[in-house]
Amino acid sequence: MIVLHHLNNSRSQRVLWLLEELGLAYTIEFHQRQPSLRAPADLRAIHPLGKSPVIVDGDNTIAESGAIIEYLVDRYGKGRLVPPPDTEARLRYTRYTYWLHYAEGSLMPPLLVELLAGQIAGPQMPWLARPVARRIAGALRDRFIDPEIKLHLDFIERELEKSLYFCGRDFTAADIQMSFPLEAAAARGGLDPSRPKTWDWLNRVHARPAYRRALEKGGSYELLR
Repeated sequence: MIVLHHLNNSRSQRVLWLLEELGLAYTIEFHQRQPSLRAPADLRAIHPLGKSPVIVDGDNTIAESGAIIEYLVDRYGKGRLVPPPDTEARLRYTRYTYWLHYAEGSLMPPLLVELLAGQIAGPQMPWLARPVARRIAGALRDRFIDPEIKLHLDFIERELEKSLYFCGRDFTAADIQMSFPLEAAAARGGLDPSRPKTWDWLNRVHARPAYRRALEKGGSYELLR
């Protein structure tokens, strides 16, 4: 049986969602973040980097959410959640593969820098250093973070003007992969109803029964706040 090593408020939530969409049998091993927000050391016993998500399926231990999604869909999907070969959704810009990799390779880095900028200027910084830290964080946001996030959100909005989902009219695993960075953007990156196509997409995928089941089984998911 598949074992998902699930870290709270992390990318493993979308792997849990995929398992529900595919209707697979699995168990969950829960791990809790430390006060530093880092994963606990016991995850290193599962994978040397000590990060989540990680799944164990028989002799296979797989990390990285994109790799996990491809593995699960290829091995167990039976054609579900992936555009059929030789269709426009599969071939046009290799669209399905593009979004699987774009989510973490292009969209997530500026959102992560935004999170780090907030921590630099946060209450954990010694009070004497806070004014300087806030100026540094503000300059970083003005010169890089905000323009970069806007660039990506505008691009995504234009793409979703063409179709309901990232690969066309049908929901695919690429939408699952894109969920985490867009939830992060809604939480702290400026995504709101002013980009109606992206906002509607987010509400649409959140309404899926498998998504709701994954939330129930995975526990609190604070990126949604």
